[in-house]
Amino acid sequence: MDIKIVASNKKAYHDYFIDSTYETGIVLVGSEVKSIRLGGVNLKDSFCIIKNGEIFILNMHVSPYEKGSYFNEDPRRTRKLLMKRAEIDKLLGKVSAKGYTLVPTKIYFKGGLVKVEVGLARGKELHDKRDSIKEKDMKRDLQRQLKNYRK
Repeated sequence: MDIKIVASNKKAYHDYFIDSTYETGIVLVGSEVKSIRLGGVNLKDSFCIIKNGEIFILNMHVSPYEKGSYFNEDPRRTRKLLMKRAEIDKLLGKVSAKGYTLVPTKIYFKGGLVKVEVGLARGKELHDKRDSIKEKDMKRDLQRQLKNYRK
């Protein structure tokens, strides 16, 4: 399968420990698919909830399609995710009991269909975020030194 990543949520990896990820489909209208294909999507402040046995994504911004008419949908509307009932029930148990949350991490095209990767996440404490930043800086410095060393 040919996978084309359209957007990723780097803030989710900074603010949360992602324990596991799940691939879901998403219910969209035609102009939203065209806008996503052009890269007009933002996952930065989005999150997922489970309500009445269904999973929804909130605050995902899909820019209005420029060639669309007045039929363009609200850019921040709530969208339904498509997932099997057993997976939703398993996620509901973890989210309600253990202090987990559901965060979208990527949106991509897989075989012509729009897919959303949802991560089961635990929140990071302030010291964990500092450790992540320190580790990232050390990797960047190491890469810079290796680059200069090879010249």
